[in-house]
Amino acid sequence: MSETYRTTADAATATFVVQGSEFLGHVRPVDSVDAAEAFVEDVASEYDDATHNVPAYRVRAGSGGEFLREYSSDDGEPSGSAGKPALNVLTQQELENCAVVVTRYYGGTNLGVGGLVRAYSRAVKEAVETAGIVEQRPHEQVTVTVEYDDSGTVRSILESEGVEFDAEYEATVTFEVRVPSAEAEALRDRLRSATSGRADLA
Repeated sequence: MSETYRTTADAATATFVVQGSEFLGHVRPVDSVDAAEAFVEDVASEYDDATHNVPAYRVRAGSGGEFLREYSSDDGEPSGSAGKPALNVLTQQELENCAVVVTRYYGGTNLGVGGLVRAYSRAVKEAVETAGIVEQRPHEQVTVTVEYDDSGTVRSILESEGVEFDAEYEATVTFEVRVPSAEAEALRDRLRSATSGRADLA
């Protein structure tokens, strides 16, 4: 797989109405299958009064992101009329690490399979256009747990590397770090050596 991939720049929602049915296309960049499924669940619970919440995602999976996991569901719409068209838009635009959910409120007029395919495709296209597309490098999550004595050392290394991280200060200090996959092993080595192996890395 290539070193970089295309995904959406941000989360976004696009809305339109077709023959009385309201469609809302929700899109979000995600780092993992778990994050994609959590997004799908969040949208389904937020719009639990909708007639359908149709999910689709394409996410790099495996320890080094070496294969692509694709998923879609029609969520009660006629087979092949909703989930597959939504997923096809992600495939055609070569988007990865990206999840979508199309919410539909039924308006009383049957759109037919062709009409549904067009509407679900459009919802994803418009949401992606609203969000914008960026080139990303594969990232992974590294969790670093240390005693307070080592926390300053770890923080200064993370800051000097310019990686994104969150720190939680409790009985021990936990850093949740988002690091480019290609640099993750070197960062782990640097943290181990700077803390004489005391850092717990996951």
